[in-house]
Amino acid sequence: MTMKIYARIRNLREDRDSTQAQVGAAINVPQRTYAYYESGQRMIPPHILCALADLYEVSVDFLLERTDNKKLNR
Repeated sequence: MTMKIYARIRNLREDRDSTQAQVGAAINVPQRTYAYYESGQRMIPPHILCALADLYEVSVDFLLERTDNKKLNR
């Protein structure tokens, strides 16, 4: 089974000039774990997807490339 590479979380991180360690600290995971998520070596658990969506103020659907619309439906 091939894991999905989460390009959007990498792009969002790079757009903010943040390191993997900084994002990991913000969502309460070690840098190495975050790196595994970003590279697709580990699936991102739902609670981490929600934390990333909150951090970047985008929808989970945007992170998962189910939509190109960044807007949150609040």
